[in-house]
Amino acid sequence: MRAVLRVSATLAVVLILTTLAALAQAPGRWITNKYAPLPQPEEEYTAVMASDRLYLIGGNRGGRPEWPRHVLEYNLAADRWTTKKPVPFPGDHMAAASVGGRIYVFGGQAEGGVNKPLNTSWEYDPGADSWRPLAPVPTARTAAAAVEVGGRIYVVGGNTVNGLTVGTSEVYDPAANRWESRAPMPTPRNHPAAGAVGGKVYVIGGRLAAPNIGGFVASNTDVVEEYDPVANSWRALNKMPTPRSGHGYTTHQGRIYVAGGEVRDSHMDAIFRDVEVFDPATNDWYRLPPMPTARHGVNLAGYGNRLHAIGGHIAFAATGGTALHTPAHEVFEFTPR
Repeated sequence: MRAVLRVSATLAVVLILTTLAALAQAPGRWITNKYAPLPQPEEEYTAVMASDRLYLIGGNRGGRPEWPRHVLEYNLAADRWTTKKPVPFPGDHMAAASVGGRIYVFGGQAEGGVNKPLNTSWEYDPGADSWRPLAPVPTARTAAAAVEVGGRIYVVGGNTVNGLTVGTSEVYDPAANRWESRAPMPTPRNHPAAGAVGGKVYVIGGRLAAPNIGGFVASNTDVVEEYDPVANSWRALNKMPTPRSGHGYTTHQGRIYVAGGEVRDSHMDAIFRDVEVFDPATNDWYRLPPMPTARHGVNLAGYGNRLHAIGGHIAFAATGGTALHTPAHEVFEFTPR
């Protein structure tokens, strides 16, 4: 009997120590009521970081007669939103990246939706709060991804005319205002996540076959592919844990963070709370605690020891209309090491 008690006591101590150790190693916690909410909620902002500030551009028309033309600037250090000059063109699902503090916005969809993708290119100068047109994108696309490496912007994937999903890869040189073609991405997809680390481009997840998740043609993928601009070549890496599309993403301190998204299959229409992190240095994934609010179209930004998750839509696809665009601004604060 005493032996049994000793074993039970030992197990209890081990469990307590294990729990304490797990808590001590917890990466941080979500804060839900501290940071400024999104002042103009929309379902599908185009999000881009420039000079440690987050810019949210456009928005999804969502059945309204006019496209939203918002440009919102979020000062991550001051926790302050500022409304800037509106977008000079109608559209949504653009791709965007920044170079030298200026923002470059490519493609998207306008009248006719996915059947008439845009081939436009625009430069936004936050300092002057001004827009100017640039050389058009060679391949008109919507729901592509744009990533900056070495002062050039790589625009990959998306949908072309009639919603055809492509692996097209084209690079824009802002200094020369010129486009060039590159080796196509092996897995054609739209609505992916993307990031650049160590001079290479990473494209993560996304949607196959069709642009709209609302039917039963499109499906999500967990494929991760790396592009080397120097070699102009692609290779496959470890898959993401959860296939998804319409997810938010950002690159912060050498890692790519992916959150939210949506899925339709024979069992459910659903949105995700999951937050997954890809480390290109180890070609491996790990998870953070899930977002308090599930959503797709969430906008992510990393700053210091914080990961901001802002806005999005709290139902599958456009279900519920504009009433379900959320102003939620939830922040994961990493525990200092």
